[in-house]
Amino acid sequence: MAQSGHDDHDHDSGAHNGGGPGSIGSRLNWLRAGVLGANDGIVSVAGIVIGVAGATADRSTILVSGVAGLVAGAFSMAGGEYTSVSTQRDTESSLVEAEKRELDENPEEAEDELATSLRDRGLTEDTARNAARELSRRNPLRAHAVVEYGLDPDDLTNPWHAAISSFLAFTCGALLPLLAITLLPEGIRVIGCAVAVIAALALTGFTSARLGGAPKGRAMLRVMAVGALTMVATYVIGSAFGVATA
Repeated sequence: MAQSGHDDHDHDSGAHNGGGPGSIGSRLNWLRAGVLGANDGIVSVAGIVIGVAGATADRSTILVSGVAGLVAGAFSMAGGEYTSVSTQRDTESSLVEAEKRELDENPEEAEDELATSLRDRGLTEDTARNAARELSRRNPLRAHAVVEYGLDPDDLTNPWHAAISSFLAFTCGALLPLLAITLLPEGIRVIGCAVAVIAALALTGFTSARLGGAPKGRAMLRVMAVGALTMVATYVIGSAFGVATA
């Protein structure tokens, strides 16, 4: 149910190495991941409750199904995010430990590598050499980790932060269709829920496109179309089961 959200979150978590964890780019990546998690919660639970509403008008059945989908999806998202980010953190820790060993065993060669990395980034030979020497005197491990891998050894990716963020984002998104389908009167609950979901998806599409610098109209139409198709498909299936068991 939440697999697409996992893929999107994994991609964004992987982009973390593009800047320090406290950088604006990193915070935008986490915000974008939160928007995608909310989007996944909206679509997943909307599909469930509208599908069940197609099969039965019983409010308690719809509510229980929606709550079950919310809980399962939120824990699935959080678990997947924790696993993937833990793997990323293990990789980061291994890189930092390798750099630490190199600095302990051969600091001169490590400084040469740092100077080469700085030169490859556009500095002249003399400037790169002087910068590498100065950085190595202050905090050689951090200098190597930041320049070569984009990592801060004192602030590696936190899988618990990722898991909690994903859990909360999915839950917040899922609450919208759940509340809409259960609070609206029976005669308009399906169409009302669908309208609320499409509006929310338009907002998440706009936000994710703005954060990523992508065309906003295309992103909004894409997520709205996916949500609409999901709701139509599950409603048709639910209605078919409702007719068959009537």
